[in-house]
Amino acid sequence: MKMLIPACVALAMLTGCKDDVAKLDLPEPLELTADAAGHYCQMIILEHEGPKAQAHFGGGLQPLWFSQARDGLAYLLSPEEEAEVVVLYMNDMGKATSWAKPGIGNWIKAREAFYVIGSDAIGGMGAPEMVPFGLKEQAAEFAARHGGKVMRFDEIPIEAVLAPVEFDTSALELSQ
Repeated sequence: MKMLIPACVALAMLTGCKDDVAKLDLPEPLELTADAAGHYCQMIILEHEGPKAQAHFGGGLQPLWFSQARDGLAYLLSPEEEAEVVVLYMNDMGKATSWAKPGIGNWIKAREAFYVIGSDAIGGMGAPEMVPFGLKEQAAEFAARHGGKVMRFDEIPIEAVLAPVEFDTSALELSQ
């Protein structure tokens, strides 16, 4: 019994260390390049407005890119996706030049972001967007101008991410 207690303490310390190492070993976000294509649409991401996302997996695999922050969240939270995402990054729209130019290197971890949910913001693929910010104050300012509610990652209702959306096609121009 006396030997069991020190062994348990040592095991707990090693487990804690393992968690710390895992946190330190997260892949860094990559800068967006002209050849980055959206996972769902296979379109060039830089040709679309609004925040983007990148999902990283273990083993040094290349990230999946998403044309909208909402799409990245949908991938992460979808019960159908089996690959384990070790970290999901979003554009920090508080550091973006504009909605049209969300940035190529201003990434934040999705689980640490403040999101504006239910605003009038439309993402790069035409669906309502969940707008990520690194600072709560910036998210609140955006919500005051564009409507919506500021939420943390764990507060976002799953149906807000995975429910079907209706697209506003009235603004689309039809080519002849």
